[in-house]
Formats: sequence, structure tokens, C-alpha cells
Amino acid sequence: ALIAGLVIYSFIIGVNFNDWWKGRSVIPVDHIVTSLGISRICAQCAKIMYLLMKRFFLSRQNFDVNFITSIVYFFFTYVNFWLTSLLSIVFCLKISNFHTRLFLYLRGMIVRRTVYFIVASVVFSAFSCLMSLTLPSGLYRDGLYNTIMPNLSVHCTTINYVYTFTVGAIIPLLLYCISSGLLFSSLYHHTTKMTSNLSINLETYYSLMRFVFVTFIYNTLYFIGHFVCVFYYYFYCMSIGWIHIALDILPLLHSSYLIYRTPKLRSQMFKGLQYLSDFVSQRKDMETRENM
Repeated sequence: ALIAGLVIYSFIIGVNFNDWWKGRSVIPVDHIVTSLGISRICAQCAKIMYLLMKRFFLSRQNFDVNFITSIVYFFFTYVNFWLTSLLSIVFCLKISNFHTRLFLYLRGMIVRRTVYFIVASVVFSAFSCLMSLTLPSGLYRDGLYNTIMPNLSVHCTTINYVYTFTVGAIIPLLLYCISSGLLFSSLYHHTTKMTSNLSINLETYYSLMRFVFVTFIYNTLYFIGHFVCVFYYYFYCMSIGWIHIALDILPLLHSSYLIYRTPKLRSQMFKGLQYLSDFVSQRKDMETRENM
């Protein structure tokens, strides 16, 4: 997941940064997708650092280092939550055909000030992490006897940390569900009205509805996976390895799907694959000639 993530996230960041560097048009969605790629690559690197710390530095003196590394990981996870919700909100405002005053006002305000909302997402994420750092000293129960799993002496989070994580993650989840629901209902009602007109091709609308549905499934699983990990660790003082692996793979799949659905990224990906294929073919031809 780390190797594939470094390739895919770096590709998304590189394509959009190259367009910005060359003065090409960069739309608000590109800003969000680029920031999302940065947050995901940083989160994955922080997680690898945390695992290496846990593997090679197991003494209690290094607990503070592990704790800080985990806080960094959760910071970028919060950023991922907020940016995914912001992406859904921008899609809803740009595509939905609602015409209320509030909706038109939000469309003009959010779409034109996307960069400010990206910064706000980072600030909210940092605030969520600071809430964890400023909790009382009873944040961790060191060496308490666990009645469910005897002879266990580890650091376990208290319910205060569970509350903090819930508050930090539930708000972007609600915003995401509302925006996705509004967008899907708008597309559904629009396609229902246009079904009788056979001269109109509705494949674009169906494709957008599939996109909303797939991203909704991803985001729901991603949120639920983190909640399960936090609550399971609180009750059992253990991590679920396969869920952590799934939480690394889900953003990878989502980013791959974004590349497939974005014409600019998809075109650059095909060009890169074609260049790689030609390079491999040329290498094989050169080796064949040398062997002859």
C-alpha cells in the first residue's frame, strides 16, 4: 500500500502542480484533489514511521515519540476526512440544479473560496488533535489490569479520547452524507424527468450517479473502519491488523478511481503507461539485438 500510494498520490500531485506551474487553468476540484493526495501520502508515511517505532523502539521511554507520531497520523486522517467532505460539497454545489437563495449563495461563496476552505480543513484537523493533547493526564491508563484479556500491560485510551475522535470525525461525516444525498437526489430527479425524452443521452448523468454512489461507499467504509479501530482499542487494548491494512488500501482505491474519472489525470496516466510500455519494448529490442 505504501509503494502504490507513493506512486499514485505523487502522480496526482505532480500533474496538478505541473499545470499550475505552467500557468494552465486549475479548477477548485484540482486544489482539493491535490491537497487530498498530499494528506494521504503524509498519513501513510506517518503510519509507517509509527509502525517502525513500535517495531524497533519498544521501551516505555519511547512512548512519547510513538504518541506524537500517532497524533501526526490522526492529524492527516482528520484532514482526509474534511477534504473528502469538501470535495463532495463542491461537487454538489457545481452539479446540483437547486435554485434556492441559500444554495446559490453557498455555491458562489464556497466554490470561489476553495483554498480558504482547504486551509480551514487543516485548522479544524489541528484543533481536533490539540483536543487530544490537552486532555487530562488520565488520557492513557498505564499498566491497568484488563478483565477481558488478563496479564495485559499496555497503554489504553480512555473514553475521553474516544469522545474527541468522535467529535472530530462525525462533523465531516455528516457534511459528506448531506452533500452526497442532495447531489444524488438532484441527479435522480433530473434523470427521471428527462427519461421520456429519447433524444437526450442520459449516460453522463448515470455515470455521475455511479460516481457519487462509489465514493459514498468508500467514505462510509473509511469512517466506519476508523471508528471500529478506536472503539476496539478502547475495549480490548488491541489493534485489528486487517482493518488497518484495509484503511491503507481504501484511499488508494479512491485515488485510483479519481484518476479514472478525471479526464486530465486519466489522459496523463495513459501517456505515462504508453511511455513505460514503449521504454520496455525498446529495452527488449536492444537486449535481443545484443544477444544476436
